[in-house]
Amino acid sequence: MTQILIKNANIVSMDQNRSVYVEGSILIENDKIIEIGKYDDLQPLINSNVIVEDAKGNWVLPGLINTHVHTSQQLARGIADDVDLLVWLRDRIWPYESNLSEEDSYVSSLLCGIEQIRSGVTCFVEAGGQHVNGMGRAVKELGIRAALVKSTMDTGIGLPKIWQKNTQEEIDAQIENFENWHNKENDRIRCWFGLRTIFNNSDELIIKTKELADKYEVGIHMHVAEIRDEIEFSKNTRGAATVTHLNNLGVLGDNFLAAHCVWMTNKEIEIFQKNNVKVTHNPAAAMKVLGFAEIPQMLEQGICVSIGTDGAPCNNRMSLIDEMWLTSLIHKGRKLNSKIMPAETVLEMVTINAAKCALWDKEIGSLEKGKKADLIIIDPKSATMLPMHDPIANLVSSMRTQNVNSVMCDGNWVMKEGVIKTIDEDLIIKESIRRSKDIIDRADIRIPSRFNFKSF
Repeated sequence: MTQILIKNANIVSMDQNRSVYVEGSILIENDKIIEIGKYDDLQPLINSNVIVEDAKGNWVLPGLINTHVHTSQQLARGIADDVDLLVWLRDRIWPYESNLSEEDSYVSSLLCGIEQIRSGVTCFVEAGGQHVNGMGRAVKELGIRAALVKSTMDTGIGLPKIWQKNTQEEIDAQIENFENWHNKENDRIRCWFGLRTIFNNSDELIIKTKELADKYEVGIHMHVAEIRDEIEFSKNTRGAATVTHLNNLGVLGDNFLAAHCVWMTNKEIEIFQKNNVKVTHNPAAAMKVLGFAEIPQMLEQGICVSIGTDGAPCNNRMSLIDEMWLTSLIHKGRKLNSKIMPAETVLEMVTINAAKCALWDKEIGSLEKGKKADLIIIDPKSATMLPMHDPIANLVSSMRTQNVNSVMCDGNWVMKEGVIKTIDEDLIIKESIRRSKDIIDRADIRIPSRFNFKSF
């Protein structure tokens, strides 16, 4: 049995008691944690071939979980700044995404994975793209954990011709993806069922998707109540606002992960609470164009809320660490209440809450005996993070990506002391630069110049 002992660590376990082990140790065997505590207490469990890692007083956390990310959009960073959502979608993102090949999606997902790993993410929930095979290949090589989703659309104005599919075609594609990828790579890769938005999903597709997700016991990921125009569209075409209509269709439940959720009424928040719907809050993307979601109210009413980065074109910083900091601030400012969204709540949103949103909480989200060995080592010894008078506050408000020293997923190091071990990072960056230019040229996307650039 392969064992790894991490000792001399300050361990934020995120277990039910929120235990923090000062100068503690973690013993890992294969892909699981077999004990946490004092080194002396762990010694009887340690075999002769154990690999000892000295954390040197650094902090160990559960691997962070990003619950809303478009991996296929990584090569589109910067193509859609300072535009409204429908221009962003129809004039920039759809032309970009509809010109992606599976190989483009694969490279984009690798580049996105690099940024996720470097920001301490060991698991993500895909928000939807077209080439699940490309995503899956990337996740397999990166060595992290993911719930993959196809962005399904069977209706809507302005859809590129290549995406104009009927309901059954989209259902069949999702089943094929599920059969190809669910529970692969020692259960590191799962496959969910996706719905893009009410703009692009017929009621038939929504209902059949819920039936499939229930049948296969996986999640549904959908963009919900993003913008005011969406609410008006839903009222005009379905007779009720998005959340109310989804509730009327009977598709809301504990396997439904709703992204953004900005334009919701108090009654609709109650609908989410009664149906145990999960929410992924994407603060940077929301601040760009969507607005303020009532996240403090949702948490107060017992809704499970996590945090996601969204995609690179709507959040140029794909760091969950940055999203933690932003989440801790924006709701305080909006409510003029410094006590809401405390640091411990935000840390829960990217660990144990996120694991519940990902339907993975029995295996990940906290560091406990019997759970998967998904963890990160944080080195706080930097001018930006010291001193550590309140460690939990520092981990939320002061931590930067450069403080992430090492990342382990499924008992394997995917990054060790700042070096990504699973793929060739430099090669992926070079290939990403080349492919991104080719995609923009194929899609004929024109980005207005902000300055007078001159070549010499």
